[in-house]
Amino acid sequence: QVQLVESGGGFVQPGGSLRLACAASGNIFRVFGMGWFRQAPGKQRELVATISSGGITTYAPSVKGRFTISRDNAKNTVYLQMNSLKPGDTAVYYCNTVPINGDYWGQGTQVTVSS
Repeated sequence: QVQLVESGGGFVQPGGSLRLACAASGNIFRVFGMGWFRQAPGKQRELVATISSGGITTYAPSVKGRFTISRDNAKNTVYLQMNSLKPGDTAVYYCNTVPINGDYWGQGTQVTVSS
């Protein structure tokens, strides 16, 4: 059974940084690409960043240059380093495989950016 557990969220002032982590159980990590997604209140869930099994990364235009996705295959963990955070980054952040598997959504981790 696959489980994805997100952590690292919190409250930060504009311009601050956070590092999110997504720990994966099961035998999926080395096979699939992984992605970070976010959902702000009243909005649809959106893709933030992806990383392939080979380490190729993509980013949403709104976060490019500020966020960095990475993975540690030995630890079955994918990270999202978020710098220069803005109030518009406030959301619940989730990880999932790429392509998405609807059965893998976890609880997410809340990121709040406010002064």
